[in-house]
Amino acid sequence: MQIYLDYSATTPTRPEAIAMMQSVLTQQWGNPSSLHEWGNRAALVLETARIQVAGLINATPESIIFTSGGTEANNLAIMGVARCYSVPQHLIISSVEHSAISEPVKMLESWGWEVTRLAVDTKGRVNPNDLKAALQHNTVLVSIIYGQSEIGTIQPIAELGKIAQFHGALFHTDAVQVAGRLAIDVNNLPIDLLSLSSHKLYGPLGAGALYVRSGVELRPLFGGGGQENKLRSGTQATPNIAGFGVAAQLAAKELVTEKQRLIQMRDRLFSLLVDVPGLIPTGDPIDRLPHHVSFCLEYADGKKISGKTLVRQLNLAGIAISAGSACHSGKLTPSPILLAMGYAPKAALGGIRLTLGKHTQPADIDWIAMVLKQVLERLAKEQLNLMSYSV
Repeated sequence: MQIYLDYSATTPTRPEAIAMMQSVLTQQWGNPSSLHEWGNRAALVLETARIQVAGLINATPESIIFTSGGTEANNLAIMGVARCYSVPQHLIISSVEHSAISEPVKMLESWGWEVTRLAVDTKGRVNPNDLKAALQHNTVLVSIIYGQSEIGTIQPIAELGKIAQFHGALFHTDAVQVAGRLAIDVNNLPIDLLSLSSHKLYGPLGAGALYVRSGVELRPLFGGGGQENKLRSGTQATPNIAGFGVAAQLAAKELVTEKQRLIQMRDRLFSLLVDVPGLIPTGDPIDRLPHHVSFCLEYADGKKISGKTLVRQLNLAGIAISAGSACHSGKLTPSPILLAMGYAPKAALGGIRLTLGKHTQPADIDWIAMVLKQVLERLAKEQLNLMSYSV
């Protein structure tokens, strides 16, 4: 039996999106910027997808800028705002941002920008009062992740955005993990910029989008032909974008029922594993992504036992999960997200994530829980044996 539980990393492209992509590749393959019939057919595909993606978040089509994915969308939001200023200003992010935010922000910091990284509580949530206290006269942008990919916590985006906008700062959110799983209405949320990714909602890899509220000024990351309202030059990847559009439209249609189905399985998996010694649930148990289950292994040592160990062990059993710690130059490093939440470095080496999706069935949950318990019991015995041997 093989069970895929890494839907936060990527989702399988749904058949309807693949069919649309094949149609575009074989019939509407023109350059959408061309003025002839071939170009017109491709342009129609492109604008149809723009309407479909906009519909997922209740946006106007002209506010959607297509990119190569969520990383580019995040970079366009951060750097696009920064390039509007001739001298460095101040911006605010959380301490649990995805690297697609934290890395460009580090770059800006090296160029003289002042950066405030808001602390989070033990559940990974930002305190809105901390944002109020951090705002300065020259704060031009606040970027807070909507749903954290490693621990599943959903931030109080409505309150945070309201605070930022009241101060006069732009508010951006990385909604890559949320879109298609929770309802988003940009008309009723204080959001100026919002990032999306196709392959997180059963569309193809290689497509994403940045929502840009009307009136928000951005500068492009690179020059060229001026496509995408002069914000993202380069001939659009029409087949990928078409698949993205179909996936977004179907995600919106299925959202309510799929959300409830995922929540039921998510909560059951938590309940089956809650009493396992040494396995600590991470993230907010209530304000949480509907498909997301995460734990921290209390007795991780970074050598014999870590999150990566569990990934490998479950892979041998035909189950795909992911870990939060990373390997750099052969050395395992603790998850920066868990460290920001106050976990000890060794415990932060033991973070794991199990994310559910369209193909996850209720019967899978019981099997996964049983296998994970067996793996953990074996690892615990091995650790005890090693300790006894060393004594």
